Amino acid sequence: MGCGTSIAVENQTRPSETAMKAAILIQRWYRRYVARLEMRRRYTWNIFQSIEYAGEQDQLQLSSFFSFMLDNFTQMNGNGPDLISHLLDSVVDPLTEEVSQLKYEQIVVPESYSGPRLSFPLSVTDTNALLSAFKEEQALHGKYVLQLLYETKKFLKQMPNVIYLSTSYAKEITICGDLHGRLDDLLLIFYKNGLPSAENPYIFNGDFVDRGKKSTEIIIILFAFLLLYPDHMHLNRGNHEDHIMNLRYGFTKEVMQKYKTHGREILQLLQDVFSLLPLATVINNKVLIVHGGISDKTDLDFLSTVERHKVKSALRLPKRSIDHLNVHACSRSSSRHSRRSRLDSPCSSGRTSRASHRRKKHFTKQGSCSSSSSSSSSSSSVCSPRVSSRNTPRRPPPSPSLPSPTDVLQVPFLDSFVSLEPPEPPREELEWQQVLDILWSDPKNQNGCSPNSFRGGGCYFGPDVTQALLQKHGLCLLIRSHECKQEGYELCHDGQVITIFSASNYYEEGSNRGAYIKLGPELIPRFFQYQVSRSTRKLTLHQRVCVAEGSALRALKEKLYAHRSELMAAFQQYDIDNTGRISTSEWAQVVASVLRLDLPWRTLRPRLARLSADGNVEYESCFEDISPVEPIPPVTPNLAETLYRYRTDLEIIFNIIDKDHSGQISIEEFRQTWKLFSSHLGVAVNDQTIDDMARSIDFNKDGSIDFNEFLEAFRVVHKLDVKEQQQG
Repeated sequence: MGCGTSIAVENQTRPSETAMKAAILIQRWYRRYVARLEMRRRYTWNIFQSIEYAGEQDQLQLSSFFSFMLDNFTQMNGNGPDLISHLLDSVVDPLTEEVSQLKYEQIVVPESYSGPRLSFPLSVTDTNALLSAFKEEQALHGKYVLQLLYETKKFLKQMPNVIYLSTSYAKEITICGDLHGRLDDLLLIFYKNGLPSAENPYIFNGDFVDRGKKSTEIIIILFAFLLLYPDHMHLNRGNHEDHIMNLRYGFTKEVMQKYKTHGREILQLLQDVFSLLPLATVINNKVLIVHGGISDKTDLDFLSTVERHKVKSALRLPKRSIDHLNVHACSRSSSRHSRRSRLDSPCSSGRTSRASHRRKKHFTKQGSCSSSSSSSSSSSSVCSPRVSSRNTPRRPPPSPSLPSPTDVLQVPFLDSFVSLEPPEPPREELEWQQVLDILWSDPKNQNGCSPNSFRGGGCYFGPDVTQALLQKHGLCLLIRSHECKQEGYELCHDGQVITIFSASNYYEEGSNRGAYIKLGPELIPRFFQYQVSRSTRKLTLHQRVCVAEGSALRALKEKLYAHRSELMAAFQQYDIDNTGRISTSEWAQVVASVLRLDLPWRTLRPRLARLSADGNVEYESCFEDISPVEPIPPVTPNLAETLYRYRTDLEIIFNIIDKDHSGQISIEEFRQTWKLFSSHLGVAVNDQTIDDMARSIDFNKDGSIDFNEFLEAFRVVHKLDVKEQQQG
């Protein structure tokens, strides 16, 4: 009987043990499945972010070329392009504000115009009309845009650099991060959180424009509410409230397309408005809000005294500072020859060695915010020759036209070297540096302050830098934006730094959430997340990851294609026997060194290149599934590849040269522009090759190059995408 009872119990427990084992196996499988998805999601994110920051370094390269172009275009063409001259070398408008206002008011709005009609001062009816019109895809007439910008400029002139706010009892302030032209995100925030009002104040922390297609509508809405509720609507400047950034990232093009008649005037007025936006906001004397971040040199008291309207673009060192550097460079150069004659004598050889050693040591101490590029272009960074405690980055080789570092102090600035005595930085440069750090910097986990090697501008600041600034000014929290985060926000530096980002689906549909913060009198932040979603709402997690991953890999393959010649040359250095194969470690090392993107190349290899039977990488397979839409006739080696790599920059330059906005430039203009660009890049190309290239792009043989022809010539197609479309 005892045995029977024992057997019965054993039979009863067996099914439960089996079920438990099955549950454990399923749980392990699911955890591995989720872990693999998370790994793919993370490297997808890294790809997007690395390419984005590489693009920002490309922008610094382009801004350097614009300066070069201004200096050389007039000599080659007889007259410089008007728009770029105004954008880069701002001139004082001879018209008084009263005359300008009268000019805007005299613009006639046709009876056929069905959009909103604004009257100033604005009312709630006007802002409601704007919101309704933009939801219905209507545009605001150029007259009202100009009047709105003019009134905004007048208001912002009265505002300080740092806005100090306080929360009354039970009142919360909503803080939003980057919007980047995504109107749907702004409208969703207003829907969830309510419209701006005296009872519902807002702070928008910069980067209203660029990348998205509705930047114009966003700034119109934000500026309208700013005028309607000046004490309860606050706007900080971001690094994209910058006319040079707007040239590359789409806002300038958007304005010119939407306002063909008044676009130029709108852009010129916007340049002033952007430069007048406040730089920081402080709540209850405890919470600092800036767009980018801080540095070890950030001083809120000094920042309050900056003439911010003079810093039209944080990408350009003030002209007076450049002149100041040139004066010192010339004086140093002229005195070097006489000093060399003395140092060349036998009795001075010891002094020469010691002087050289001192100069080398001084350069090490004179570290500046330059960085090695991780982009497809050559290294370019926004920096200044100020004394800093930051680590000195690796310098590119000196220009052969300049003395070596042992002869004279050299400071890298926008792909060139300025030779100078270490001077006391002028006031304009100190102000510019404060603005640059506020707009461009990012936090890091390590202590200290170092050059921002990914973006090429601003700095990385560590927890100790945050702690020092908060203690100095009696603050407890720093809120910033500037970086896309997967959940819309992120805390770092022991919770003392919060990043808030309000543009959802920033990289790809489903790639990230947007978020905003509500901050009450107790100064405890509350986070609210959202995601504008249409096509991805019904997708599973696996499907959303696959969509984002596919988009990221396509962008990465285009990077590989753009550097094909460099990559092949580097691959073949390892492939001595010309087998077409190298080891995985050699492949990863080559790709990392050429593309200069901080990515897990070994993990990505299966998605980018094929293995042979012996386990080595068939490196030419990197380029198999991508090719140009239109075959380009054979030209000088690497020229077509260089044109493809810089096609976005060249399109921007073509738009600037195209004064009549016809969408076409002559082959002669193409030749002149490319000669300047190739000279700046150091690419040796003769006139015949440029002419051959221009004629090959002129598909309809009408003697001019259409922008669409140019872009089509350098658009690539992914063969896998074509196969999928055919199967679909």
